[in-house]
Amino acid sequence: MIDPHLLPALAWFVRVAQHRSFTRAALEMDVSRAALSQQVKALEQQLKVRLLNRTTRDMSLTEEGQRLYDVLAPAFSHIGQAVASAGDQGKEPGGLIRLTTSRPAARLLIEPHLGEFLRRYPKLRLELDLDDGMSNIFAEGMDAGIRLGESLDPNVVAVPVTPPLEMAIVGAPDYLQRAGIPQTPQDLSGHNCIAYRFTTSGTLDRWSFTQPDESARIVQLEPQGNAVFNDDDSMLRAALQGTGLVQHLDLCVLPYLQSGQLQRVLSNWCKPFPGFFLYLPSRAQMPAKIRALMDFLIEKRQLLEQAQSALRKNALKTD
Repeated sequence: MIDPHLLPALAWFVRVAQHRSFTRAALEMDVSRAALSQQVKALEQQLKVRLLNRTTRDMSLTEEGQRLYDVLAPAFSHIGQAVASAGDQGKEPGGLIRLTTSRPAARLLIEPHLGEFLRRYPKLRLELDLDDGMSNIFAEGMDAGIRLGESLDPNVVAVPVTPPLEMAIVGAPDYLQRAGIPQTPQDLSGHNCIAYRFTTSGTLDRWSFTQPDESARIVQLEPQGNAVFNDDDSMLRAALQGTGLVQHLDLCVLPYLQSGQLQRVLSNWCKPFPGFFLYLPSRAQMPAKIRALMDFLIEKRQLLEQAQSALRKNALKTD
């Protein structure tokens, strides 16, 4: 059994490690930086090991500190959820939700409904961390995350908040009038295909197609064009100006397809894949604030399913 006298110092150490800063951790917890530094120094003395490398400008975990943090962070996360759940019974959801999400997921699932969500739960505060990489919600101090199902760690709890998605190849009508409508992925060699570069890995997003016959052969192409973006909104604006073709999630381009500003091509080559999921540390002792977010996103999923169904029917008619 752990010495109970160590628990406060261990909890302070986790906060400092999460922020990689004594100052930010002290501000969050409303304590003095000196008191926080003293707690961690006392912990190092008791454990007889240095946990942090400190300089005047920076702070990092030692190897021993990283090992201890990797064990403590999920443990304290579970403890926090259990404590919150114990006090949540019969109460209106309230408090801060730290949510990590990709930019497309935020624009599709959070931003259109943010006002409604916060009006429904006025005691809640939502902090969005926009990150296109796969964050570790334990290590980053987040309460939940939203990511595509195909990129999730199999060990996390995941709840679908969109239907299965498709990648859509779209371009402005005037561009397609000039360049022609591709009938197969091979026809894209004659088109200006605008690329997306992942911020985390630095690689270009390859366009993947599935042969629409019994062979179901996968065809992958690296887009060749005169523009590359690491922001999906900028990429879409280029397409709206008639610059070329772009690849994006079908639901993310739905408003432009409905308005006629963009037109979809090669839809019969684009097969569904797992959509966005809300992922959580655990279903056990789920805080009321997280359940409120989960139920709200599930509710909005029905609207997305209806819009997507209409979109796909229209695409098949026009292909």
